Amino acid sequence: MTIRIATWNVNSVKPRLRQLLEWLKADAPDVVLLQEIKCVDEAFPAMEIEELGYNIAVHGQKTYNGVAILSKYPLEDVSKGLAGDENDLQARYIEAVVSINGKCQISNGNKPSVDLCPLSFDILRVASVYVPNGQTADSEKFPYKLAFLERLYAHLKQLLTYNEMLVVGGDYNIAPTDDDVHDPALWRGSVLTHDEVRKQFRRLQNLGLHDAYRLLHPNAHEYSWWDYRSNGFVRDNGLRIDHLLLSAQSVDKLSGCVIERNMRGVEKASDHTPVVVEFT
Repeated sequence: MTIRIATWNVNSVKPRLRQLLEWLKADAPDVVLLQEIKCVDEAFPAMEIEELGYNIAVHGQKTYNGVAILSKYPLEDVSKGLAGDENDLQARYIEAVVSINGKCQISNGNKPSVDLCPLSFDILRVASVYVPNGQTADSEKFPYKLAFLERLYAHLKQLLTYNEMLVVGGDYNIAPTDDDVHDPALWRGSVLTHDEVRKQFRRLQNLGLHDAYRLLHPNAHEYSWWDYRSNGFVRDNGLRIDHLLLSAQSVDKLSGCVIERNMRGVEKASDHTPVVVEFT
């Protein structure tokens, strides 16, 4: 059995709907983790996507942010937002259990029973995360980015205690190393390459989360985001800031990971392109 999971920052789902639907038809991933949908739950184009056989969970927000999960399998135990800041109302995180064979049983959102949920494709927990950009390192938005990453760290630390496959995909707004940047000198000190955010990304990895793309392509210089300005895509002036982080159980089944660069070249494209991981 093969399961394919994609992450994609669509940069507003409504103007990108045609591209999204055509990609879903052609690529047919089993699970899709969307970011920056930029609409409230009620305005999400559920009907068009459901017609393609997807179940949907949405955590939306008017005009800004917003994340969603699309799945060809049932979604259970859906949770929205991160604990740790009751004043944070930005829609940047959604999580769910994908029940591949409809056998998973969850008890009040706590640790699943190992007897009821054996380690297999029967249970797979996924999350879609949209980490704040941070604007500039000297702005008030940068500390919010670091605080969000701290809360993400605490939550994922807890999830990793569960005996299940975990995939946390999204726009992390972090290029982990200079190998993920077309011009390291140009971007040095930016909110996407700052030492502090790279440190936070390494902390997530040190928990036991693995960067799927880098595991399979250790020496590649490929990107997932290109600025709209200055012909960034045509000149390949990109950064790899969209990632799929995997638990050890997921790594055991990892068989492929690709950046679907072609979607950045379509008409009215998002400035991000899908990253797709495959498990067998």
